[in-house]
Amino acid sequence: MAKERKGKPLAHIRREDRAIQDEDWIRSFLGRAPFGVIGTASEGQPFLVTRNFAYDHQAHAIYFHGARVGRTHDNALANDRVCFNVSEMGRLLPAERAAEVGVEFSGVIAFGHVSLVTDDTEAKHGLQQLLDKYFAHLKPDEDYEPPTDEDLKDVAVYRIDITDWSGKEGKAPDDYPGAFIYGER
Repeated sequence: MAKERKGKPLAHIRREDRAIQDEDWIRSFLGRAPFGVIGTASEGQPFLVTRNFAYDHQAHAIYFHGARVGRTHDNALANDRVCFNVSEMGRLLPAERAAEVGVEFSGVIAFGHVSLVTDDTEAKHGLQQLLDKYFAHLKPDEDYEPPTDEDLKDVAVYRIDITDWSGKEGKAPDDYPGAFIYGER
């Protein structure tokens, strides 16, 4: 379990009417989200970076890849506690008062521990998970060479072991007056 804040788990949702209790919904959302944002920290300074990722249901983990040098790498080695967020925006919801305007949304936040994957078999598995997610129309050994030991010399594979998560969704009725998609007005 992740650390608590004010006596509640880190993943606690204040607006319980928006909380998603269905873990299958959370898994599904992680499986289809196109990208996520990982939050690391160094000496109390938070850093955010957008990443392609793959959620591995069996391992209850998130895999992503990156460089073997740089801020994400250094922060992960110095402090393995991370936060990972995926979200999507729905319609914008106008209102007569500025304080009442809103937006539809869905999202998942996961807390956990990140590590550099050092086992070559697992690292190749993590890379293959990414390929399967983003290039599902391509077949290993047919359209591309699967991950190799040589690939692992240049690419770092990271795993976030999830300790806590929550899903959240805010939706308005289909007939909400004036609702529109960002960029369409």
